[in-house]
Amino acid sequence: MKIQSPFGPKLAVIKIPKKIISEINNEVDNILKDKFKTKKSDYSKKLVGEVKQELQLSKNFINKHLIKFLKKNVKSFIKKTSQKNINDIKLKNFWVVRQFKNEYNPIHYHSGSISGVGYLKMPKNFIKSKKKSKTNGTIDFIHGSRSFLNKSIFNHKPKVGDMIIFPNYLMHTAYPFNVDGERRSFSFNIDIDKKTLEKING
Repeated sequence: MKIQSPFGPKLAVIKIPKKIISEINNEVDNILKDKFKTKKSDYSKKLVGEVKQELQLSKNFINKHLIKFLKKNVKSFIKKTSQKNINDIKLKNFWVVRQFKNEYNPIHYHSGSISGVGYLKMPKNFIKSKKKSKTNGTIDFIHGSRSFLNKSIFNHKPKVGDMIIFPNYLMHTAYPFNVDGERRSFSFNIDIDKKTLEKING
C-alpha cells in the first residue's frame, strides 16, 4: 500500500490480486450472458455516470470473494493515515462500471466514510490524445483550489489491478477516451460507526 498526500485528504494506491480481478470479471461476464440477471443487477439509476452500464454484484459473491480483502485494506489505510485501529466497519455498497468510447463519469463524491475504486479492464492506448496532458480515460481527484505550493488535482492513469482508497467526500471524475474497448472498474463505499469516527478525528 502506497499512501499519497497530493493535498489535504490522503489516498492509498494498492494492487488487487490477479485472482480477485479474474473472479470479478468472470462474475460480470456471467451476469451479462443472462438478460434477467443483467436487468436485476442494474445499478445505474442510483449513480451519476454517463456510461453504458453499472452493475451491482450479489451479497453472496461479495461475502465469498471480496469482503475480507476490502475490509483488510480499509483498516490498513486508516491505521497508516491516522495511527488508529478500527474494528467496526460495514460495506455499504459495491458496483461495477462499464465505460466505453466517449463515455465519462462527471465530478462527484460518494456516501459512507471511506470509498474506493479498482480497475479490472482497460482498452489499449486509451490515453491516446492530441494534447500534451494525457488525461483520456484517467481519473482526477480534486480538493480545494490551486495555490502556491499546493496542487488541487491528483491525476491517476489506471492500470489493471490498481485500487485507490480515499475519503468519501473527495471529489473525483473519470474522463472519456476515444478508442474502442471497455474500461471496466468497480467502486465501493464503507461505513465507519460514529464513535470510531470521533476517535479518529479526535
